[in-house]
Amino acid sequence: MTRRSWSAWAWGAVGVLAVGALWELYKAFGPADGLVIGATDGDSRSGLRILPRTNDRAMPHVWTMFSRLFDPTSGGATPPLWQTVLQGALLTLGIAAVGWVIGVVVGMAFALIMQRWRIAEWGLLPWIVVSQTVPLIAFAPLVARFGNQIDRSGVPWPEWLSVAVIASYLAFFPVAVGALRGLNSPDAIHLVLMRSYAAGYGKTLRVLRLPAAVPHLLPALRLGAANAVVGTVVAEVSIGMRGGLGRMLLQMAQSASADPALPWAPLFGAVLLGLVAAGSVALLGAGLTKYRRGEAPA
Repeated sequence: MTRRSWSAWAWGAVGVLAVGALWELYKAFGPADGLVIGATDGDSRSGLRILPRTNDRAMPHVWTMFSRLFDPTSGGATPPLWQTVLQGALLTLGIAAVGWVIGVVVGMAFALIMQRWRIAEWGLLPWIVVSQTVPLIAFAPLVARFGNQIDRSGVPWPEWLSVAVIASYLAFFPVAVGALRGLNSPDAIHLVLMRSYAAGYGKTLRVLRLPAAVPHLLPALRLGAANAVVGTVVAEVSIGMRGGLGRMLLQMAQSASADPALPWAPLFGAVLLGLVAAGSVALLGAGLTKYRRGEAPA
């Protein structure tokens, strides 16, 4: 690893430690009942709570949350909590990877169409942007119902595939926008040079536009990977798919009053999944170093 890479890892670790320190500082010095505005007659339930309570039930200590990972999941002979979370995380990661691939294919297809025909960009790009305003929690049941109809018609459609399609809905957007920006990034003088060589659209795309798009596309792919993880977790909750982190979050949240540290374990797993997904895409760009000069931020 280069010195710059080590520096990035070091600052990332400092950021994680800073979040933990801020958590403990607020727990130590914050108001026990949080901060409520608009309460009437001293009843905090009638107001809006803008800061959380600091008791152990609402805010467990950081070390309590991490030590809980090594205790049995639900007592008795059950496996440790970290193992249960790991199993759910692997399932969620696999589904998110499928959703990311679908999102990349769809996003690149939209980008190529919009770059090739300006009228297609005028017609498609506004709808692509508007599509991201649709709440995923409302969109997910529709996809699940559509998948069930396909399955009943005789074509196999497993439940996880519905989750992957929902995840691709979030993943395709940054890819489409980033790829379109990258495909349009070559200077006019370079395009004129390709035309002077009698290069057709296909060769210009392969030799000029796609290499020029790499600095814009790689950050979009990383963002799409993180979005795919978020979409997978939300979809698992929305359609009730068992085995993944989404359903696990919902089930463990119901035990928060008796075991406050329990629901934080799948949350840590989801955060770790997002980092793994984005980091995996970053490894894909290791072989494209010569094209990454002036890489655009995500």
